[in-house]
Amino acid sequence: MNTRMYWLKTMLKIADPVVQAAAEGRLKQDMPVECKAQREVRERFTHLEAVGRTICGMGPWLACKGLSGEEEKQRIFYSELVRRVIDRTTDPKSPDFLNYCEGRQPLVDVAFYAHGLLRGREELLDKLEPRVKENLIHCLESSRKIKPGYNNFILFSAMVEAALCYLGRWWDPMRVEYALKTYETWYAGDGVYGDGPEYCWNYYNSYVIQPMFMDLCHFFRDKDPDWKDMYGLAAERARRYAAIQERLIGTDGSFPPVGRSLAYRFGAFQHLAQMSLEHNLPDGMDPAQVRCGLTAMIRKVVEAPGTFDENGWLHIGFCGWQPDV
Repeated sequence: MNTRMYWLKTMLKIADPVVQAAAEGRLKQDMPVECKAQREVRERFTHLEAVGRTICGMGPWLACKGLSGEEEKQRIFYSELVRRVIDRTTDPKSPDFLNYCEGRQPLVDVAFYAHGLLRGREELLDKLEPRVKENLIHCLESSRKIKPGYNNFILFSAMVEAALCYLGRWWDPMRVEYALKTYETWYAGDGVYGDGPEYCWNYYNSYVIQPMFMDLCHFFRDKDPDWKDMYGLAAERARRYAAIQERLIGTDGSFPPVGRSLAYRFGAFQHLAQMSLEHNLPDGMDPAQVRCGLTAMIRKVVEAPGTFDENGWLHIGFCGWQPDV
């Protein structure tokens, strides 16, 4: 099968249950709440988690230009669907109005939501009705009451400010300054940053740190002279980390299950995919080389038995259904 079509089919297989249900105001009704323990806690934010991560992943494709044929029809269809998701999940009168400010976890997920909206901003943010835009702004602003931890959470606060800045509302340069300058001090060497003052061996440089730090540096580069030169250095470090990531993929598509949050599955290679998307791969590394490696890895993970339930919802697991992960 054509590789691009395989990627598209895989993305929509994961995303479709979430966006279809949320667009129709039945996400909370239909989506399984799967967790190892403390279901009542997980229910408070699992729906925002699903929506935020889904839109973050779909954003670059929704904003894609120059497509044609069936894929372009699908892009237009899902762009409209996601705009309806934004409406349903930010309207206080909707049955799928989500939790943006109670507890600590919503800061994580609203940041992924904001990241996805910025990635697909021409199709998503630019085409929102004024009423929906106001509701979205209110939800983003409400997350400011959550105090970020002294780790990758500071990037989440900054990402929310980036979305508010793009939407034309007051944004807090101090939250951005704190995130960018602090992460400069957390650089551990050889292309990787610490998740806080100490280095942790996991995939958080790909799940969160490198993609958000790079995009924040790029977005805010003209907002303050102190931030202007950050992107060049960040891109150099990111290329090194991309080289490390590519070498972690085995010839059979396997990769080491190291660290926490392994249920993100091939989200562990978001950074490598983004570097290829932005034509920022290390010297000597072909885009085709990366595409083949990522495709083998996606196949290995997503085609494992038990990855989806009988209704098409993604199960918890690293390879198949593994709730303990």
